[in-house]
Amino acid sequence: MLNCRVAARPTITGVERWTLEVSQRLRALDPERYLIAKPPAWAHSGPAGHAWEQFALPCFAAFHRASAIFSPANLAPIAWPRNVIVVHDAAVLRMPDAYSRAYRTWHRRLGVEAARRARAVVTVSEFSRRELVELGGLDPRRLTVIGGGVDARFSDGDDDDAHRAAAALGLHRPYVLTIATDDARKNLDALVPCAAALAHRGIELVWAGDSRPQFARTRPLTGLRALGYVSDERLPGLYRGAEAFVLPSRYEGFGLTCLEAMACGTPVIAANRAALPEVCGDAALLIDPADPSAITRAVLAACEDRSRAAQLRVAGIARARQYTWERTAAACDALLRAL
Repeated sequence: MLNCRVAARPTITGVERWTLEVSQRLRALDPERYLIAKPPAWAHSGPAGHAWEQFALPCFAAFHRASAIFSPANLAPIAWPRNVIVVHDAAVLRMPDAYSRAYRTWHRRLGVEAARRARAVVTVSEFSRRELVELGGLDPRRLTVIGGGVDARFSDGDDDDAHRAAAALGLHRPYVLTIATDDARKNLDALVPCAAALAHRGIELVWAGDSRPQFARTRPLTGLRALGYVSDERLPGLYRGAEAFVLPSRYEGFGLTCLEAMACGTPVIAANRAALPEVCGDAALLIDPADPSAITRAVLAACEDRSRAAQLRVAGIARARQYTWERTAAACDALLRAL
């Protein structure tokens, strides 16, 4: 049974993306084997969502005689004896101050315990695997690394799509893009000097992303143009139209937005921390997220050095092709069948 609680949320970030992409592909691989379980709309998040996951989902699984529950979004029903859970990172253990008290308490207690009890745990990078062993005390023998993917919608081929996205979002000047939730660990403050330097060159620094109650709020950002949440329909065009994509995050378990930008042929500048070097390889400019001047220099280089930008585009497209959701789903299917 596929636990698709987070797939009912109205906005999509990395965890929701993982759940949607993998669950639909597992279902397509074997409709008889994989049953999707979703809560009603009023229970997709918050206390109602957790109550559905912990109490209603096990009853639903028992009624359908499920052999296991596969939960792709960090949490699982702790009373269910046969869980396979995807834990994307150990950020709530490494950087607890980035989260609200209720969120970090719930995840540090129930989330960690669910992972320790699970029959198997999937994580998305070797970096996250090391973190979960060190901070969560998970048995490395029950941890399997399966990276995320990039959907075919993210490609470098449709300039008209980029123009439509820019028109719909009111983007009339060249822009550099960052996509992140309003989350302290995303380190968006470090982009303020970069935004000022770009503005002098007639380029906007555009931030797409929403706020969520579980994150400790960052201070107001100056110089960045906030678009808010951008729909899935507009997202590929938004990437394609950007001069560059920058992610100065202090902590990422994977770095899906970097791969999506690469797939769209957009030069990427990413932090040299956590899983980002592992995922980006040599297809991005890697910078110290604690050094705003280094971030600014790298972004300007990607915008102004056409030869370097072209190299990054070619390397990024090749890198992104290594990651597909079909491969992710096939690896999950193989693990579940083996169990």
